[in-house]
Amino acid sequence: MSDWAGILWLVLLLACNGFFVASEFAVISARRSQIEPIAEKGSRAAKTALWAMEHATLMLATSQLGITICSLVILNVSEPAIHHLIAEPLGWTGWTETTVDVVGFVVALIVVSYLHVVFGEMVPKNMAFSMPDRAVLLLATPLVWVSRVFHPVIVALNWIAGHAVRLAGVEPRDEAASTFTLDEVATIVEQSRREGVLDDSAGTVTAVVEFTDKKAKDVAVPLAELVTLPTVTTPAQIERAVAEHGFSRYVIVDPAGNPVGYVHLKDVLRVAEKGDEEYLARPIPAKRVHRMVPVLETTDLEDALALMRRAGRHLAEVRDADGVTTAVLFLEDVIEELIGEIEDATRRAR
Repeated sequence: MSDWAGILWLVLLLACNGFFVASEFAVISARRSQIEPIAEKGSRAAKTALWAMEHATLMLATSQLGITICSLVILNVSEPAIHHLIAEPLGWTGWTETTVDVVGFVVALIVVSYLHVVFGEMVPKNMAFSMPDRAVLLLATPLVWVSRVFHPVIVALNWIAGHAVRLAGVEPRDEAASTFTLDEVATIVEQSRREGVLDDSAGTVTAVVEFTDKKAKDVAVPLAELVTLPTVTTPAQIERAVAEHGFSRYVIVDPAGNPVGYVHLKDVLRVAEKGDEEYLARPIPAKRVHRMVPVLETTDLEDALALMRRAGRHLAEVRDADGVTTAVLFLEDVIEELIGEIEDATRRAR
């Protein structure tokens, strides 16, 4: 093989090496959330990319095998060609044959190593990091094809690597992590705010992150701080309570002070509009008192919200581990944790 053929092989092998390097980092770095919508539209490249991301260890084995083969062939084919091309002009210096051979080998090794590191490793790696989603759509299909051609070898390599990892006490994973923990999301939000790419002046995004970390007891109002009314309260007394306190909902308690439910101003006004004046002076009918959703103090706030929405209730009864009611959770307070202060319509009227 001529020296110039060796140079041509060097170019081709560097391109192949770059392909495997870029494919490896694209499969690991690509975001599944960006590829799935494209796959749902029918893109075969996106579907193949998702398969590659779900079998990341096989793709890594394929990439490493390709990188290793390309590197070995470069050393055995291209390096001697460059060595021979350099040796000829070095012979004009009058140096001994041994000196020319050593200097030529060192220079050839440096040139090949430089080209391999820069164009075979760093350039494709940086490109894959810069646009991982586009890179995985472009490179996943040929990488999967190569893995199928050398399937027995790839599976064997992956099996050996997996057992070696288990011997070290680590359970190998087939798919790269594509989800984030709550702390990681909070860090991403904070970093995005500092970099100026996320405008959260109202604090809504931060509130959502913090919301998922709160319990029912963190937002609930203790019984001692509630404005409560007895079971014998009349509609007229509720109207006076609204005028005095400005709330539209009131917790109803039994003689022992235990909550039995709650009543809304609109439930009282509906009947009063019928012109039954005697109704205003009689205690509220039991059917007008809404039952509260029972939740534990340790219930996640988002789970408590889901229970209240499912039951169609605005108030929840918060209980401790012994089943004793200690506080009441208001839907308004839960929503305020997400979007900020909300004023009751009756309080605005006042």
